[in-house]
Amino acid sequence: MEQSNKKRVIALVIAIVLIATTLLTFNLSSNSSKKEKETTVALVNNEKITKDQLYDYLVQANGQQALNALIIDKIISLEAKSQNINITEENIQNEIDKMKENMGGEEALNNALQYSGISEEDLKKNIETNLSIKKLLEPEISITEEEQKKYFEENKETFNQPEEVKARHILVETEETALEIEKKLAAGEDFEKLAKEYSTDTGNSKNGGDLGFFGKGAMVPEFEEAAFSLEVGKISSPVKTKFGYHIIKVEDKKEAKEANYEDSKEDIKDMIYQEKFPEAYNTWIQDKFEKYKIETFI
Repeated sequence: MEQSNKKRVIALVIAIVLIATTLLTFNLSSNSSKKEKETTVALVNNEKITKDQLYDYLVQANGQQALNALIIDKIISLEAKSQNINITEENIQNEIDKMKENMGGEEALNNALQYSGISEEDLKKNIETNLSIKKLLEPEISITEEEQKKYFEENKETFNQPEEVKARHILVETEETALEIEKKLAAGEDFEKLAKEYSTDTGNSKNGGDLGFFGKGAMVPEFEEAAFSLEVGKISSPVKTKFGYHIIKVEDKKEAKEANYEDSKEDIKDMIYQEKFPEAYNTWIQDKFEKYKIETFI
């Protein structure tokens, strides 16, 4: 689906600290043939590239950057421990659930992680680090009521709630297939199951065709007109667009709503926090580098 002007998503994580480490284990066995086999990582016309060569190259290319990232991670961990900051599994899962909601479901999040080469464990570690940083820096970042009110007045339109629809769809190439699916739905077959079976929209077919909430201007005109005209719980007849034929099911609607300060306070505070975070973090981490005894050996 072609989408534009997507709803602004409030950041769920204040600072992203991604720490990528390459773990190279060396087995220094006295058995020379075994050692040679284990330390060779590639062959080019039988010419060896060894783990030692790979390690040296990685250290030269990214060694200091990676080491600094690990040092910062260790400092954050030690500071959190010294201040009795404990990030629970529930805290982490709450953040993951928010990410799923804002990205349009679990499948969308998994696809994003796969595309970025980040595992679920990496994600959890990053969230734990970010939540620790947030708790550590909260005393360092002051946000007054006056600042929040000023921010709201200056950015009021961005907090307005536009009219939105939550829908699923099944996209197929031909009208004949769309009509076949329509008959199956009329006979009581499950929409999500049919979406997984038939839909050619690979971005959401595995998730039962779930498109999440979207506002006007996010979809092509024919699709948008049909979706916004349907009542909650209703299913459309086949709708033709440049992508093919869609069958749309509307699951929920949000009416347009003008923003008010009280309802927006938490979002405003988060946004001001994000604006102030980089400077506060840089000052904080420089102070910690001076506080801790740090020795490096590469």
